[in-house]
Formats: sequence, structure tokens, C-alpha cells
Amino acid sequence: MDIQSALAGKAYGLSRQIAVEPQSQTGAAFAEVAADMVSDLQATEKAASGALTGTVDPHAMVQALAETELAIETAVTLRDKVVEAYQEILRMPV
Repeated sequence: MDIQSALAGKAYGLSRQIAVEPQSQTGAAFAEVAADMVSDLQATEKAASGALTGTVDPHAMVQALAETELAIETAVTLRDKVVEAYQEILRMPV
């Protein structure tokens, strides 16, 4: 009996470790994506203020706007996927 409970405890510990590790990697990846989006938005803001004062090339402004548009579309897509997953969880029978 003790051997089986020890093996069960060890298996539980390993499965818990496996289940926890991908979440931490996913969280780090999401944090990197979010940081990239914020930096794109800040770069666009600087380019916009520079375009208004005439210190930034209009081409750089258009490029910054395109990068920001891509970042916003990515954020919206991520949000939609999270909402879809949440709705799917709510539909699961208990």
C-alpha cells in the first residue's frame, strides 16, 4: 500500500510540474508580445509628434502607423481568442 501511494504521489508531482511549466512559458511569451505592442505604440506617438513639428520624415510616420495597426490587430485577435475560449469553457457540462 505504501509503495502505491508513494508512486501515486510522485506521479502527481510530475504531472503538476508539467502542467505548471507551459503556463509560465506562455505567460512570459505573452508579456513579451504585450511589451512589443506598447513599444510600437510609443514609437508611433513619437513619430506622430515629430511629424507635426516637421522633424520626422513622413515615410517614417506612415511606417510607424502601419506597425501600430498590426499591433492593434494582433491584440484584437488575441482578445477574440481568449473570449472564444472562455465561452467554450462556459458551455462545458459540469
